[in-house]
Amino acid sequence: MSAADSPSPGRPTVDEQIEELLDEAEAMLDSAQPDSALALCSRALRVDPEHPGALFVQGDCLRATGQLGEALAAYRAAALARPDHADSWASLALTAYELLDLKEATRALHRALRQDPRSAQAWWVRAALREWRGDLAGADRALCHAAWLDPVNYPVPPNLSDDEIEEIVEDTLMSLPEGIRSYLSNTAIQLEELPSRAILEQYDPPASPMGMLGYFSGPNLMERGEGFTPWSNLPASIVLFRRNLRRYATDRDVLIEELHITLLHEVGHFLGLDEDDLEARGLD
Repeated sequence: MSAADSPSPGRPTVDEQIEELLDEAEAMLDSAQPDSALALCSRALRVDPEHPGALFVQGDCLRATGQLGEALAAYRAAALARPDHADSWASLALTAYELLDLKEATRALHRALRQDPRSAQAWWVRAALREWRGDLAGADRALCHAAWLDPVNYPVPPNLSDDEIEEIVEDTLMSLPEGIRSYLSNTAIQLEELPSRAILEQYDPPASPMGMLGYFSGPNLMERGEGFTPWSNLPASIVLFRRNLRRYATDRDVLIEELHITLLHEVGHFLGLDEDDLEARGLD
């Protein structure tokens, strides 16, 4: 290396500059500033468009801003740039699953576990895929294994029995004004494990199978005309999705609160409120 090619004393190398940008991007992401983090990743990728670390953090930023298709491409590029990085494959598997591409999700998951059988994230994603296929016992085993590997980031999710959930639902409904309760008297409230593909594909783009906690279907109160009769339209119903409610609850109290909020959220849809109305009421 000639003197002209050598880095100046005290001046960071290109790799060091990229690492500094990525450290700052991850700090921004941790402080819930994904757009700022994404801008830093873009700066790093202008220096090295195939830098695996920059592509991986870019994927995390894109996921945080809801750009799942773009995140999928970033994780795929990161995994191909560094095939031994299990977290890139696991993140690719998770994002593909959220986009309902089960073939790519399964392939990426198998690659993640081959690269690192002790990847807690990969075991967590394995649980999600097993849930979707209806193997709930296998999913619970995978969740326990993820928790064994990394109990801080992947704790075993809390659970409630059907009787406990029924009691919480009843208490929540009893907290509503009598007039609203009377309107809800013919509305079925059901508990299911996960939303179906048919429900997810009602949205454009399709909703994530992991993100939907509850679902309201049928005519809302504002759509019921003067001549409305219960038998003239499909009945309204509210569905609560047990596995998704459990997934993001850190403990039993959080799960109870999430169940309460989700039910009120869906009751809000029954009353004709949209997402902005519900967010303004703290029910988002």
